[in-house]
Amino acid sequence: MTHTYKLLPLLLLSFAIFKMSAQETIPEVEALLSEMTLDEKIGQLNLLTPGGGIATGSVVSENVEAKIKAGQVGGLFGVSGPEKVRQAQEIAIKNSRLKIPLLIGSDIIHGYKTTYPIPLGVASSWNMELIESAAKMAAKEATADGINWNFSPMVDISRDARWGRISEGSGEDPYLGSAIATAMVKGYQGKDLKNAYTMMATVKHLALYGAVEAGRDYNSVDMSKVKMYNQYLPPYQAAVDAGVGSAMTSFNDIDGIPATGNKWLITDLLRKQWGFKGFVVSDYTSVNEMMAHGLGDLQAVSAQSLNAGLDMDMVGEGFLTTLKKSVQEGKVTEEAITNACRRILTAKYQLGLFDDPYKYSDTSRPEKDILTAENRLAARKIATQSFVLLKNENNVLPLQKDAKIALVGPLANDKNNMLGTWAPTGDPQLSIPVLEGLKNVAPNAQISYAKGANITNDTELAKRANVFGLRVDIDTRTPDTMLSEALRNSKDADVIVAVVGEASEFAGEAASRTDISIPQSQKKLIHALVETGKPIVLVLFSGRPLTISEEFNLPISILQVWNPGVEAGNAIADVLFGDYNPSGKLTASWPRNVGQIPIYHSMKNTGRPAPTHEFEKFKSNYLDSEISPLFPFGYGLSYTSFEYSEITLDKNILKQGESINVSVKVKNTGNFDGEEVVQLYLKDEVRSITAPVRQLKGFQKIFLKKGASKTVTITLSANDLKFYNSELKFVAEPGKFKVFVGGNSNAEISAEFELE
Repeated sequence: MTHTYKLLPLLLLSFAIFKMSAQETIPEVEALLSEMTLDEKIGQLNLLTPGGGIATGSVVSENVEAKIKAGQVGGLFGVSGPEKVRQAQEIAIKNSRLKIPLLIGSDIIHGYKTTYPIPLGVASSWNMELIESAAKMAAKEATADGINWNFSPMVDISRDARWGRISEGSGEDPYLGSAIATAMVKGYQGKDLKNAYTMMATVKHLALYGAVEAGRDYNSVDMSKVKMYNQYLPPYQAAVDAGVGSAMTSFNDIDGIPATGNKWLITDLLRKQWGFKGFVVSDYTSVNEMMAHGLGDLQAVSAQSLNAGLDMDMVGEGFLTTLKKSVQEGKVTEEAITNACRRILTAKYQLGLFDDPYKYSDTSRPEKDILTAENRLAARKIATQSFVLLKNENNVLPLQKDAKIALVGPLANDKNNMLGTWAPTGDPQLSIPVLEGLKNVAPNAQISYAKGANITNDTELAKRANVFGLRVDIDTRTPDTMLSEALRNSKDADVIVAVVGEASEFAGEAASRTDISIPQSQKKLIHALVETGKPIVLVLFSGRPLTISEEFNLPISILQVWNPGVEAGNAIADVLFGDYNPSGKLTASWPRNVGQIPIYHSMKNTGRPAPTHEFEKFKSNYLDSEISPLFPFGYGLSYTSFEYSEITLDKNILKQGESINVSVKVKNTGNFDGEEVVQLYLKDEVRSITAPVRQLKGFQKIFLKKGASKTVTITLSANDLKFYNSELKFVAEPGKFKVFVGGNSNAEISAEFELE
């Protein structure tokens, strides 16, 4: 089984038919626009949430039913279930003057009811077919529950693990992030948005949200356009090239102007440069929040947002309450409102809502399409491919299925933290905890369980993490009592499996942290377990890269499992017992300590580059730490081992318009069948602006039986060598290039070629 990913063909070819049709004028939409009053057009720009459903923000809309009847609502979110969705549509169809159906949106971030791993975990699979299938499954479930519009994928590049929402994205790399954005849009939208099993996707958050200062949510971003175009914007553009139907603005400012009111971003870049034909929605009350940015009152910021190109106002109702007055005062034109309305009506037409407003209200679908055995099995498979083996001390893994196992840790038998952050549509109580999973997969194993410690003993931190329900349960027993129980539990075991890490709401929106280490309560448990002298496997939960230098230096094995979703325990057991050989690779570098942040593989050299593992005065390094990450981008071990041959090139001179084949032989030299992600990195030796040390430019995920080998070929075109120069021109400059191929971004095998 081989999966090959070259981004350029995907971006050029995906959804070409869909994009062409999106550019056409739709007579039905134009006819409807000609009948609409100014008030009715403004009403279509209003997105509300009635409350009582899926909570994604702190504000709930009022008098929603009356506003729908008055034609003052274009869409709803936080409503689910075919009956409830039908009721909402009936209010619009039977009571409003023009009978315009509603968009029904939701945050389907990593599965609907069948929750699979957080996006940072799914990205670690490096398997685009798997990622596309996961999005397709989520769309099938969500549409069965009445939802036709998804606020996903989030494609924000982030190099700062303090930022809680790094969990929702694909990591630090624009090339990989672009491939994942393409796969997710394809999965959600399919080839025909009128198909009742597909839904409209939303690329978010436009733009640069992952680069907020200090890793603090909603914070400011200050970045050069060269850095934007080369390192942060590509995944958004990839989603546009894949035909994404809508885009959502971010909370941060760009060049001093909040994204929601930024005309350069929404109109000049998104629409004119990239050719986006869909509609743009604000994030939750981000129009209103421009007042806190200091840009004026609600009327002023609403007018600025509309004039910038924003089409739909989420929850804040600034458009609904001020735009008519702004038209009368000449601050906005009715034409601008008409254009925004046209884009929203076009989306509804593309979804087939004018043909059948109740197409997503089939009451027979939930039972046959949601949380099925087939879907749970798929979620289990997705989870196993997301896990990253960070360390395998003395090859203790995989475990024997008849072993005596002491299972300890605050996350070992805790359903509340299996799904992960931003799983508002999932039910934690339907998840499989680790204890249950081990028993399911290895019924002959002798498993004893003890909690051992709290996730944290900090009551204030626990309170903040429990906003969406109990995630941190501080035991009534003392920490010493729990620790003693765990040590007694471990006395006769062959191996200790310690399940530790972050509570699910330690990451996610409004969940930034300055301390991204394992909480002290759990550190004490880990050290006490090490003192037993038993083999220890650390099963590590988190929504972000953690600083685990201390734990890495202990004689323990470490399996990173993120938050695996509804099938968590079964998937973890599959990997621990060797039913699946872990193949995940990190998509974000793991810092040695928080002081290294931001850290990422494509950093630039300075004029005084430092040796990686040595200190040298007057070089760009630290007095108290190495400059390299603890785990590099692309890192991940296997139960087997892989050997790479030397690189061969089919030519040494590449001309414009040509391509070059980079080949390497990979052999499975270990004792297990396994998968390897073969990664290709490029270094531009000389160019007009400073270049990254290396950049990911291709990868293949291959399966090899033990002892088998395969020649892997990745093709580079001259277009793959292009970058945005200081004039923001996309160019490939003649000169020397070096390619590296290997199992992570520290790949050492290299070859050189020249572009003429």
